[in-house]
Amino acid sequence: MIEDFSDGASPGWSFFTDGVMGGVSTGQAVIDSAGGDTFLRLSGAVSTANNGGFIQARLTLPKRVPDTARGIEIEVRGNRQTYFVHLRSRATLLPWQFYQAPFEAPGDWTIVRLPFSAFDPRGRGLGPGVAPESVRSLALVAYGRDHAADVSVAQIGLY
Repeated sequence: MIEDFSDGASPGWSFFTDGVMGGVSTGQAVIDSAGGDTFLRLSGAVSTANNGGFIQARLTLPKRVPDTARGIEIEVRGNRQTYFVHLRSRATLLPWQFYQAPFEAPGDWTIVRLPFSAFDPRGRGLGPGVAPESVRSLALVAYGRDHAADVSVAQIGLY
């Protein structure tokens, strides 16, 4: 288990928007509780105006991912739209470099498994595939199109 939000969020979580590069997307990432569940909720307005197009909550991993891990497992719900998990590794030196895998956020809590082989490199200079033991951070991301984002994650783990 990487994160289950049972004690709030790990201190390694950060919220970013495309405003760091001139974009105009807005949003927030908050720890929420409803129906006895505690979860991270990422919500906001994603805009591609001014070369923007993302909001994200990123977690710096507190320890090394074992090389035997096969992928990321998340318990997720949302507004039935496509979202992404982004991974950064020792190879992603520039802010626009990451490995990306899409997932659908259904209306009810669902376990989604994202094998490391499903993460595509984004940004020049990255090789295909990400080695599990090189992963340094992961992010929950609303990305790439104009939309109202609303996605929640109750657990994040490895399988």
